[in-house]
Amino acid sequence: MGSAVAVVTDSTAHLPPGFAEQHALTVVPLQIAVGGATRDDISTGEAAHALNITTSRPSPVRFADAYRAAADAGASEIVSVHLSAAMSGTVEAARLAADDAPVPVRVVDSGTIGMGLGFAVLSAAATARSGGTGEQTADAALRRARLTRTLLYVDTLEHLRRGGRIGAAATLLGSALMVKPLLDIADGRIEPLEKVRTATRALARLEELAVTEARDRRVDLGIQHLAARPRAESLAARLRERIPHVEEVHVGEVGPVIGAHVGPGMLAVVIAPRL
Repeated sequence: MGSAVAVVTDSTAHLPPGFAEQHALTVVPLQIAVGGATRDDISTGEAAHALNITTSRPSPVRFADAYRAAADAGASEIVSVHLSAAMSGTVEAARLAADDAPVPVRVVDSGTIGMGLGFAVLSAAATARSGGTGEQTADAALRRARLTRTLLYVDTLEHLRRGGRIGAAATLLGSALMVKPLLDIADGRIEPLEKVRTATRALARLEELAVTEARDRRVDLGIQHLAARPRAESLAARLRERIPHVEEVHVGEVGPVIGAHVGPGMLAVVIAPRL
């Protein structure tokens, strides 16, 4: 028999292949529109070179279907964990569907995205499997998300500007041609962190910041990229050597929904201390 608490998330968690099935997670995809065709956010790398990609939240109906399926499979409670409400209307859509769900649904705004969300979801799933209540499962997701730090390097701020996700990082736009920006996620939004003169220095600084953030804690790492796999794998190898208590390291390419907003060359490090 499965857990009495089902865990639902969205596709921006970018869980490693097979993880959703392994951890009994339901993933509701966000939507992308390319060239007039709308479909689910599934494949990776498409956003690296495609133009005029637009993204949208899942409809409440998609969440309603997921909640109904979980209840039909035996769940007595559902915990639905999603990307930051400051970046997307996904949390709002989940809450609308939760109002009419056949079992109680707790919707969690993780305040983050990518593997920052992914690690929070995995903590929720582990709590549910161990017999945790809906409240305990939601609390595990939120605590992991709050402990987690996401650091980003982007080749240009233009994609974030076009997608309206730039937030306070807009202060860097005036010097965007002369710097390589480092960003992080704070209070659910993408914020400026540092300005570095060259890509080489920016990537070296990203590595230093990740090592400093990890300290001597037991951490999982997510190294995410768009059209920059060699760079991501090299960074992952160096961080394995430099961080003393690394547990799991996941290297993966982001999908079109995130990719459309960050552009090719993006590299992110997610440092997720264990609970």
